Amino acid sequence: MAVFRYQVRDANGRLVSGDIEAATVNAAAENLLRRGLTPIKISEAKSGNAGLGSIELSQLWQGNIKLDELVVFTRQMYSLTKAGIPIMRAINGLAESAHSKLLQRALTGVSEALGSGRTLSTAMSDYPKVFSQLFVSIVHVGENTGRLEQAFLQLSQYLELEMDTRKRIKTAMRYPTFVMVAIVIAMVILNILVIPQFAEIFGRFNVELPLATRILIGTSYFFVHYWPLLLLIVIVAIVAVRWYLATPKGRLSWDKTRLRLPIVGSVIERSLLARFSRSFSMMVAAGVPLNQALSLVAGAVDNAYMAQRIVEMRRGIERGESLLRNAVASELFTPLVLQMIAVGEETGQVDELLNEAAEFYEREVDYDLKSLTARIEPVLIAVVAIMVLILALGIFTPMWDMMRAVRGS
Repeated sequence: MAVFRYQVRDANGRLVSGDIEAATVNAAAENLLRRGLTPIKISEAKSGNAGLGSIELSQLWQGNIKLDELVVFTRQMYSLTKAGIPIMRAINGLAESAHSKLLQRALTGVSEALGSGRTLSTAMSDYPKVFSQLFVSIVHVGENTGRLEQAFLQLSQYLELEMDTRKRIKTAMRYPTFVMVAIVIAMVILNILVIPQFAEIFGRFNVELPLATRILIGTSYFFVHYWPLLLLIVIVAIVAVRWYLATPKGRLSWDKTRLRLPIVGSVIERSLLARFSRSFSMMVAAGVPLNQALSLVAGAVDNAYMAQRIVEMRRGIERGESLLRNAVASELFTPLVLQMIAVGEETGQVDELLNEAAEFYEREVDYDLKSLTARIEPVLIAVVAIMVLILALGIFTPMWDMMRAVRGS
């Protein structure tokens, strides 16, 4: 999403300026209006590096705040607001004890904004790297309803479930990652130490070598003598890929491809649908209108392709169509979840039914993650078998031919 610079009037008529992330100028204006601000001027922030297509190089390596830090922050804010501690005092205390420099700077800025009369949600929106649009909207609803402590409780529960899902995915991918790293290390050692020794032996006999052997020797020669060029190619490729994925087109293409990857694609898709169902349920329960909730959840799923489908659902809602019809047209949901949405619309309990849908997807993801290692193992075994086959054809075959030639002479 693009970054827009805005000037607005708050509820007290004061002039306030800042930056906001949004897909378009209209989306930025809608976001500001939802916060009770009156836009005066909105313009796209200019990037200082036009050669990168309006994306600063430093942004390619800049990360967001860790999820566990946000969980601790929301838990602490829930306890402090429930105990009746003033917001500014709570924010100042948490800023002093924050371990993350990014969170500390954000809380310090939020405290200063609160001192100038701005609301908590408006102050948090100035730090999109720390507080997402979903986070800010839930806080905004809590402020307007007088249930800010419940808003932080909802956020902490949502973030804890999100963190638990990510940990399960990392645990399931640990073994395949270890095997792939071991394969890469083995290939490096073979190309640097092993194959050159065999190439020297084969050169002494001055015989014609098979194609597989010549390919192995040529690869090893390039690896040993041109490793600086190879390292440069790898670095340039990594930078180029990261830059491309940071562009809207690149991210959309990669996010669409991720959902279609063999073995892990279905796990990723169910995990994102669980996140969508959980966050959408939370927004509806908080009283956010369906079209605004869909806009905010589109950014929360962290997948550009799925976000595009969710935005199309929002447009259908704004045209007066039902949630069920748009959910069917999106082709994102299973028949069971579509049935839950249909019942939720009829009974007026969409949030509860979506919460059940989230639990359904989370159970499926949990089962898939438990069996993921068993499903990946055959692929890893096939990769190792192919490596052994290439080595056998490239190294041992010419050795057997030379041994037969020696015996025959």
